[in-house]
Amino acid sequence: MHRFKELQVWKSSRIFCKSIYEITASFPNEEKFGLVSQLRRANVSIASNIAEGAFRRSNKDFYRFLEIAIGSTYEIKTQLLIATDLDFMN
Repeated sequence: MHRFKELQVWKSSRIFCKSIYEITASFPNEEKFGLVSQLRRANVSIASNIAEGAFRRSNKDFYRFLEIAIGSTYEIKTQLLIATDLDFMN
């Protein structure tokens, strides 16, 4: 079992989460339940999966949750590219 609050990756994911919330605050209101919601949910899941995986009994389980968190980062990357294509951000 790992102490998730001591993991640098978990600390970094919280900083990243705040950044996504700040970025999406300037998106159009009509995206509140679309792209904004998708980005924020995927973003929160990164830190959440790291924390959940840290309390699993085996490293294999922990690594699986880290893989899920990594998958969420690629989901966010894609969504940010779409937001750029739509001129919601630079």
